[in-house]
Amino acid sequence: MRVSSTDLKRYLAHVNLKNIGVIGQKKIIDSKILIIGLGGIGSPVATYLAAAGVKNIGIVDFDKIEISNLHRQILFSEKDIGSLKTKITKKKILEINSKARILDFNLKINNNNIINIAKNFDYVIDGTDNFSTKITINDYCKKFKKKLITGAISKFTGHIFFFNFKKKKSSCLRCFMPEIPNLNGIDCQSEGILGTIGGIVGTIIANETLKDILNFKNSIIGKILIINSENLNFKFVKLNKNKLCKTNCIYQRSNV
Repeated sequence: MRVSSTDLKRYLAHVNLKNIGVIGQKKIIDSKILIIGLGGIGSPVATYLAAAGVKNIGIVDFDKIEISNLHRQILFSEKDIGSLKTKITKKKILEINSKARILDFNLKINNNNIINIAKNFDYVIDGTDNFSTKITINDYCKKFKKKLITGAISKFTGHIFFFNFKKKKSSCLRCFMPEIPNLNGIDCQSEGILGTIGGIVGTIIANETLKDILNFKNSIIGKILIINSENLNFKFVKLNKNKLCKTNCIYQRSNV
């Protein structure tokens, strides 16, 4: 896609950065990014990527907006309560960037539907709030060599994982979490969560996505970034590939 004179004016602050310039901005505009989960993490991710100029965005969620979402899910307001998250997110993204092409999927990701939803996207961003869905997304992305950025938040803490499955020796989420934990219905809502941690994690995910699009060398790929917003502590942990991980053998489409 050509960078128009309007785009040059709009993204002048990007273009003036020597590490981005016109060529870099064109890469941002042409990128294809799927965001799964439009809550505390997905809201800032969608906001910043749309504002940065990404024009090919997929959004996936099956929930409706509830009043309890509003303290951390920044795309939504009181008048949106009861509406589909996908519907309102698409509306808000187009208000930010009217040139964006939005594909919205009002459904819950599973082994049957993810292959058709995600196949045309270069990046998959996982902002979901349950481990079962995260593993499904991880297994699909590893098998089909997608770049995956996963975010998770709880109480005052956030975790970010960036996997480049185009590399043969890449670690994956199962290397960190071989089995899905049994939390007996506990989620971030029931155990409590500081609203801003979703914004911190989502903004960093958007930042890391743009850096990768622009081929910046300094990346968190292969690492876990752990953020504690209570004491403002940032910690990097290297995530090595688990030799016992058999993700490629696990992913399969169900016939149900």
